Amino acid sequence: MAKTPEDTKPESWHHFFAATANNQAWPLAEAPRSQIDALALLNAAHASAWHWQAVGNELNRKRALMLLAQAHTACGFGQSALLYANEMRTFFLAEPSTPDWELAFTHAIHANAAHAAGETTLHESSYALAKSAIAAIKDEEDRGIVTCLFEQVPRP
Repeated sequence: MAKTPEDTKPESWHHFFAATANNQAWPLAEAPRSQIDALALLNAAHASAWHWQAVGNELNRKRALMLLAQAHTACGFGQSALLYANEMRTFFLAEPSTPDWELAFTHAIHANAAHAAGETTLHESSYALAKSAIAAIKDEEDRGIVTCLFEQVPRP
């Protein structure tokens, strides 16, 4: 859990609520579809994105889009999921400092959103890229985390 701010600056509280909502949303977004609390997931994901929009840097905002893409996919909103996924994917693929695990997440979430939106060709290509990116993750723990999410992505 994020540390509660000790001051009254709005920026401190935005950061606190952004991190708290993010940390609440990801476990919901990664839950099996039959166990998803859609309202709680969407509220937390959108709250996090809203607060990151107020105080976050570009990386925070793009990670918030990644969460929104996953949340909208999980709730069956394929078109909006793909819009979020396309934007965050453009950022992470263009950023040379994107870590291997985040690149794999990017492809996996994009594949999932493309499937939810009914974009078969896009789903197939992103799925293949995710599979390759996961295999290239150096850290075993990071690979395991990404693999758990990737296992929820329907196979082409």
